[in-house]
Amino acid sequence: MLQLTFLGAAETVTGSKYLLEADGSRLLIDCGLFQGLKELREKNWAPLPIRASEINAVALTHAHIDHTGYLPRLVKQGLHGPVYATPATKELTDLLLSDAARNQEQDAEYFNRKRLTKHKPALPLFDTDDARRTVDVIQTVERETWFCPCEPFWLRYHDAGHLLGSTMIELEVRQGPRPLRLLFSGDVGRYKAPLYHDPAPPPACDYLICESTYGDREHPTVDIQEQLRQVVTDSVARGGVLLVAAFAVGRAQQLTYLLQLLMAQDKLPRIPVYIDSPMASEASRIYAAFHGEHDLSEVQAAGVEDSMTARNVRLVHSREESKRINDDDGPAVIISSSGMMEGGRILFHLRQRLPDPKNTVVLGGFMAEGTRGRQLQRGAKYLRIHQSDVPVRARIVEMSGLSCHADRSELLRWLAPLPAPHRVFLTHGEKSSAMSLAEELRKRRSWDVIVPRLYQTVTLESPI
Repeated sequence: MLQLTFLGAAETVTGSKYLLEADGSRLLIDCGLFQGLKELREKNWAPLPIRASEINAVALTHAHIDHTGYLPRLVKQGLHGPVYATPATKELTDLLLSDAARNQEQDAEYFNRKRLTKHKPALPLFDTDDARRTVDVIQTVERETWFCPCEPFWLRYHDAGHLLGSTMIELEVRQGPRPLRLLFSGDVGRYKAPLYHDPAPPPACDYLICESTYGDREHPTVDIQEQLRQVVTDSVARGGVLLVAAFAVGRAQQLTYLLQLLMAQDKLPRIPVYIDSPMASEASRIYAAFHGEHDLSEVQAAGVEDSMTARNVRLVHSREESKRINDDDGPAVIISSSGMMEGGRILFHLRQRLPDPKNTVVLGGFMAEGTRGRQLQRGAKYLRIHQSDVPVRARIVEMSGLSCHADRSELLRWLAPLPAPHRVFLTHGEKSSAMSLAEELRKRRSWDVIVPRLYQTVTLESPI
């Protein structure tokens, strides 16, 4: 008998954690942080309904914090089993967890120093030592290779096209005469996305656990290069600064790639591009090390050897350098993290740039409920930053074409060749999004689709 418990990403986008139990073994698929609404973030501080020491192994789909960020807490609580990931995912997880730990330590220090917290003292969720110990237990496995994290579970990774190293997980529970087959989609990438290859076709399965982040909507049918050219051109004409809230791993590299491509084609002037993130600089080194995993055909055809080392690209490392960017009134592009505007240096840039109508702020991807990015999407007139209400006078532009998540049509395209699973569980989406995609799959494919609740446990049996 196999049991599956949804410990995260159920009726919400973040906090991916799926617990599998069979023959006395416990395997966790992903181990992410909840993000967005305060009621969700508070769950990061609560213990899981299972002891960390009782989990035999963890397998990661990719490095984003909503899939890996709870790992340091789990290791601190006594996780002894190994954690498995692709080589690129291990490198990026090291980078992301270390950065997240530093940001939490710095934020805690800032709030304590400014007395902006009700907690005495404010503490980080995890620190740099926790992050370092976590990376030490990660073991690497190449894609398309079967491996056994703990019996009776056997896994194989396939390219999900979402991020460097990202995967979907094909899983077999090898009990009895026939293995029970599951597929965890992870985050499905887009087709023809800059830098990334298309997601691999899904292998046949008895049970599908599929993301639904954009299950109820489509990305605009626009040429992302042309859209970016227009946004930057308008920003240059207004003489202001274009501030892009971007994930330092993945999105920053895509944006830099596209900007340098447009400049090489003389479609944009060579204005300064500030990459205000030490993590983005290190991520670019990792991306270069895994050069073979990317589709670089366009930029190579334009004669750009390395978009991150172009003369107009300025990698910003220290806080002092970051502060000096405030002296640049534009035209310029600032790419800063975090993507949903929930922490990091982007908050200081927003505080500086939002009040000036000459400036432009680009929202480049999904913004979870409760985040500052979602507030700007909804037309907020003020944004609460560091206990102050900052007026929003800058132009706010959405460019969801930069998203690395498949939209509704792309999810349906990805699922099209898949034979009907016995049952489908839609996760990693807000309830409305998951329910909309569920209804479409029931109507179009006659599939048995469930949108599970948080902490719900289901028993999975072999179809007859």
